[in-house]
Amino acid sequence: MTTTPDLSTLTGDYTVDPAHTTIGFTARHAMVTNVKGKFLDFTGTLHLDGTDPSRSTASLDITMDSIDTGSPDRDGHLKSSDFFNTAEHPKMTFRSTEAESLGGDDYRITGDLSILGTTKPITIDLEFNGAAKDPFGNERVGFEGKAEIKRSEWGLTWNAALETGGVLVSDKIKLNFDISAIRQA
Repeated sequence: MTTTPDLSTLTGDYTVDPAHTTIGFTARHAMVTNVKGKFLDFTGTLHLDGTDPSRSTASLDITMDSIDTGSPDRDGHLKSSDFFNTAEHPKMTFRSTEAESLGGDDYRITGDLSILGTTKPITIDLEFNGAAKDPFGNERVGFEGKAEIKRSEWGLTWNAALETGGVLVSDKIKLNFDISAIRQA
């Protein structure tokens, strides 16, 4: 049963639970459809300050070889030097620099996203989904988040022109997060 406790009781350190978390993305393909993907291997930590949300922090380390779009050929291309060049850049990282409460269950976290050795700020809008104790005694919190980036700002510029105009892969990428984190003892 999910409950919404007094936020001050949530203050503490949490580890992102990869078995119950999705870090995904959506890209427009051939100007006509969306391709969705996710990363299967990542670690993350949160420090929540329920009394002063601005003192909360988050970090993620994502293994780029774990990309999964449902197509092994496409995944192989994304791992190549045309895109993520995972042989030379095996990780993507996020480190928060600012957190703020927007009122109600809405929050915003800003931080540095590093891809291909380039670090740029991004802002992620988050919704607090609640907190609960699971059947195994773990205290959990859940958040859903989204952000949009232009992949070209991180040096992800490979593309192909379409005969009908436009390009094969959109510059705009939608990021989505469905996070479950467990409080550390």
